[in-house]
Amino acid sequence: MARPTKIIAVVNPKGGCGKTTIATSLAAWLAYEHSVALVDMDLQQSASDWLQLRIADNPQVHQARSKPWPPEAAVDVEYLVIDAPAGINGQQLTRLLTFSDKFLVPLLPSPIDMRAGWRFLDELLKLRRDQRANCQIGLVANRVKTWTLIYRELTGFIGQFKAPFVTHLRESVNYIRAAEAGLGVAELPYYQCQRDWQEWEPLIAWVKA
Repeated sequence: MARPTKIIAVVNPKGGCGKTTIATSLAAWLAYEHSVALVDMDLQQSASDWLQLRIADNPQVHQARSKPWPPEAAVDVEYLVIDAPAGINGQQLTRLLTFSDKFLVPLLPSPIDMRAGWRFLDELLKLRRDQRANCQIGLVANRVKTWTLIYRELTGFIGQFKAPFVTHLRESVNYIRAAEAGLGVAELPYYQCQRDWQEWEPLIAWVKA
């Protein structure tokens, strides 16, 4: 199989930060204009469950195997979206970094998550330098309430790193509704999730750039 045009990994070693939600919604969004495959590297296999829920009326998102390395879809695709596992580190992180074109790193607005995020981003940026990898790293503030003090603290935290702040995604029940139906948030009615669509536009632009 030919190498995909772009390989985007959604990565954070801390569990529960929204990697699968972002990976599935990203794959669904891209599938309206491109051929897309989704790789589920997480032990919980939530992205694989999401794929099983999709119906034929929705643009197809192919499933790609994660083993043996590197991931490969059964058909040629333009985009490969990878839902990275919790706890990723060491050799597994290194090979994913050197394999991917872009890393999306979701960060939650909590002191615990920001401390864990600091350690991971510091390691990741050093690893990229040491490996001379060309992978672009983008940061996403996830499940936020933009009017809160902790969100302001999170944006200040993000600003300390030499990686772009791509967008923020609000805390919204629409993501739960979409996941339960095998959909991305952009596949819900516009009147229901207009704000979510608007928050996703800079993310899609960054992915495609």
